[in-house]
Order: sequence, then C-alpha cells, then structure tokens
Amino acid sequence: MPLPTDQGLLTLSEDLIAQLEEIFGKHPGLRPAHARGTLVSGSFKPTPEAAALSTAPHFNNDSTPITIRFSSATGIPNIPDNDPNASPRGIGVRFNLGHRVHTDIIGQSCPAFPTRAGPEFLEFLRAVAASPPGSPSPSAIEQFLGSHPAALAFVQYPKPSPTSFATEIFHSVVAYKFTNAQGVTKFGRYIISPDAGTSYVDQAELASKSPSYVYEELSERIAKGPVSFTLRVQIAEDGDVTDDSTVLWPENRPVIDLGKLTIDTVVPDNDAEQKYIILDPVPRVGGIEPSKDPLIELRAAVYLISGRRRRAA
Repeated sequence: MPLPTDQGLLTLSEDLIAQLEEIFGKHPGLRPAHARGTLVSGSFKPTPEAAALSTAPHFNNDSTPITIRFSSATGIPNIPDNDPNASPRGIGVRFNLGHRVHTDIIGQSCPAFPTRAGPEFLEFLRAVAASPPGSPSPSAIEQFLGSHPAALAFVQYPKPSPTSFATEIFHSVVAYKFTNAQGVTKFGRYIISPDAGTSYVDQAELASKSPSYVYEELSERIAKGPVSFTLRVQIAEDGDVTDDSTVLWPENRPVIDLGKLTIDTVVPDNDAEQKYIILDPVPRVGGIEPSKDPLIELRAAVYLISGRRRRAA
C-alpha cells in the first residue's frame, strides 16, 4: 500500500503520531495508540443478506479466514486492564482473501469519535498534553471540551470495562458505501456484537481484577471452545449524515446481519505478528467504498506511517 501523495495529509499524520508519542511516550515497535493488544484468528461465514448488500468477495464466499486484533486504549504498552483509561477497547478485523489480498474493519467500543476531522483531533490531543493533573482550571482540555460539544459527548460517554473481549460490542464509527450486483448502493456503519452478550465489570470490583484479566480471560475462553461475534451493519436513510463520525444515527435505522465471526486460535508468535500487521480502514475491495468521512483516509495514512516505523524498529 503506497503512502498518499497529499502533502497536507502526510504532515497532519506525522503531527498526530508525534503528539500521541508526546502524551504516551515513544515505544519503538509498538503502535502510538492502542499499543497493547493481542491477535486471534478464525473464520467468517456470511449470511445471504450480506450478498444482497454488496458484491464484496467475503460477503459472497462460503467462508473467509480472518485475523482479529483486540486492543486497549492509549499508547501505553503495559496499561493495566483494570485502569479505566484502557477503554474504549479496540478491534481490527482482517478478512484474508488471498496472498497479500485483504480488507479490514476497524472498530472501537464507543460508537462515536470525539472530532469530525483530523486537525480538530490534533487540537484535542494538544489540549490533553497541555493539561497535566493539577492544572489550574479552566485547563486547556476543559476549554476545548467547553467549545466542542461532540468531544465532550465522547469524553462523557460511558466506557465500562468489559468482563471479556468476548462480551464487548464494537462500532466502526465511520460509514461505508455498499453496492450490490444490481448496482443498488446503501451507506452503513458496522456493528460487531458478541454472541455471548455484553457484560461489564462493576466499578467497585475493577480494582481487584488482574492487570491482565481481559487478555488472560480471552486465551482461557478460546482454549475451551470457539468465541463468536455477529457482524452487523446499521443502514442509513436519506438525510442521515454519512461523513461525520461524531453524529450517531437514530436507533430505529434498520440493522442487517452480515454473518458470523468465529475465533478459535490465539495467533502464535503474537508480538511479532502484531508488529507486522498494518490494518487499513480503506476497504480496497469491490462492492465496498469509503464514505467521504475525512477520518478514513487520515487513519489509513497514520496506520501506514506508524506501521512502517513499527516494522523497522
């Protein structure tokens, strides 16, 4: 995957990576955000409704191998699982379509992003960096949140700690355009729902949990049997905003089941494989296109730049 030619996009991507490293520290070989994670693998089996929505190969093949990365928030590689800052949790799903051919979904456990575009997100990060504990009020981040209601809503959105990665729900946040064999197009946002149901640790109990409880529990659960999620998509209606990931759609929008994600293996040589894999929010596959949400191309550039550095470290 080549780097984008837009110099402004490249500069913004570099600035975002640098700002994340200023906040969380430099950790060569690891991601500047969602640094702590684990890779698992399995398969995806689509529903007939998936083929009716899009000509994408993984929606039309009988089954597709998948690799999934679960992760914790922040760029701190050893952030404890019982630290509230470890949420929102992250997910990256790779559909392995052939040798070096794949398409990915990136998601998080919070359904919206704090800002619509990259420059505003950089402002948000700079305000965080300028507001260490004990800063006089109003601090830089308090001032930013006071003038950016979407960011305030993100900060205030509940982010409980899951009992397990297998009991957390994830959202793509950004929208994509799906096209079927008849040329019908629809915009939608992915939802990855745990088949075990959602379950969270009570705040009073959290401090007593192991600093690695989420990762340990996932390995133990997979050793006992497969873990599954249902891949869904919420479909936009005419007039819904499809290029702003701070805006949620009404809950009454239709949701289509696209298929089953089944996990049965913890990937061997996990650290080395995590260092190598570079997830990509741009679909790069027929039948699915990015919306005009500016975060998609930006995140692709950030992931590629940081991924190349990670591999070289």
